[in-house]
Amino acid sequence: QVQPVESGGGLVQAGGSLRLSCAASGRTFSSYAMGWFRQAPGKEREFVAAVDWNGRTTAYVDSVKGRFIISRDNAKNTVWLQMDSLKPEDTAVYYCAAVSMLGFNKAIPISSWGQGTQVTVSS
Repeated sequence: QVQPVESGGGLVQAGGSLRLSCAASGRTFSSYAMGWFRQAPGKEREFVAAVDWNGRTTAYVDSVKGRFIISRDNAKNTVWLQMDSLKPEDTAVYYCAAVSMLGFNKAIPISSWGQGTQVTVSS
């Protein structure tokens, strides 16, 4: 089992950058693809990005392609989401989870959620 703990959120102006971290407990971390999701107020939680177990294959929702980069370090049990050129519509609580990747722009969660980290982008 993977238990994630997210951090790195904050308040940033449009066009700025943030780097989110997900520290996941569990000796099987390197066996799982990992992903980021987000939930804006009044909206459903949506997939953002995913990376396979060895970091070689990634997937992104179309709205973040070219702006966000997901990466991982299995030695540190950590996944990162580098977010550049942030927009107000990126404002949401961001969550990390182990995932099953379904293609180049979708993944579904297969582990429990962490507490999330708030990202707020001002215009």
